[in-house]
Amino acid sequence: MSASKTTTARYSLYDVPVSNHGARCRIIVYKKQLPSSEVSIVSPAELGGLKSPEYLALNRQGKMPLLSENAGGGLCIPESDTICRYLMSEYESFGPSFLPNNPRSNLIARIHDIYISPIQGCMYKPSPPFGAFYNRKNALAELQRQLSVIDELIDDNGPYVLGDEISYGDAALFPTMIFVKFMLPKFGVSQALLPSKIQKWFDRVIEVDSVFSKVNEEVLESLKKWDEAGRWNSIWLAGANKDYNADTIFDKIIAGQIPSTKVLETEDVLCFKDINPVAPAHVLVIPKDRNGLCNIRKSSPEHVDILGKLLVAAGVVAKDTSLGFGSGGARIVINDGEDAGQEVPHLHLHVIGGRQMTWPPG
Repeated sequence: MSASKTTTARYSLYDVPVSNHGARCRIIVYKKQLPSSEVSIVSPAELGGLKSPEYLALNRQGKMPLLSENAGGGLCIPESDTICRYLMSEYESFGPSFLPNNPRSNLIARIHDIYISPIQGCMYKPSPPFGAFYNRKNALAELQRQLSVIDELIDDNGPYVLGDEISYGDAALFPTMIFVKFMLPKFGVSQALLPSKIQKWFDRVIEVDSVFSKVNEEVLESLKKWDEAGRWNSIWLAGANKDYNADTIFDKIIAGQIPSTKVLETEDVLCFKDINPVAPAHVLVIPKDRNGLCNIRKSSPEHVDILGKLLVAAGVVAKDTSLGFGSGGARIVINDGEDAGQEVPHLHLHVIGGRQMTWPPG
């Protein structure tokens, strides 16, 4: 899947096998049987990599895929959707059109590109953000929810998403499903990995269409190399990188099994009065999902979002004079570990006030 910088092809498609976005472009190229004299598939390494001056001169975003016209001063088209639509138009007379008279094709591609593509990094990137999500667990759940939305649009008879005719929806969705099938099990997702109709379509299209089988092998080969290189060894929630610590009294409070005097609750944070207050006002602020945060030393970029929410909640609590806090402020404390006096291995903030504090603390 490479060519030299001196290629005589009309266009160069800069791409690598592991790219799911590039793979949709390759499906178009392969199915239309475009000769290498028209479109040559080239690794960005041929120009020194994505961040090289030569590549950035073609695509200032420094990303792939990229379709570049090789004639001097020729057209450069980034972004897989734009590339595919250009190829479908430019080579309309070659092979299938990919544009059946059915809006579900574009709808499937659109849902994929707007709601799945921005968060797919939750399956392989070392740390957030994943689109709008700063929590990997939530991003993984949203990805699976969006798959269920697409599942409702899949034709049950196949072999393609709309039935007998191949469409752009097939090209857009298929490569990402290779990612999903390979990666989600690493996060403990095994039962009903793909929704039923997507799973049936995926298996069937590989069986009956050699191009999809070829692309599946291209992407899988690269993903296996990622795996062999230890890509997921340190990614939170993958493999052994999970919270295996036992539940604490806080989990029982969150579940309502032990009563507490709640003073503030959000989707992610619970604040309640300490049963052994050290001042007139003493409130504990905890994350509802511990997510590995037994103490602050366990924090990582995975926890940036919840740590911010904990501090915001602590600030709201500290301003609440009805709880006994004064206008002069409050002390916000994190006891981290036994030496610091931490008693419950579930990260929590103490918001203490209603009297003058001294320094240094004991």
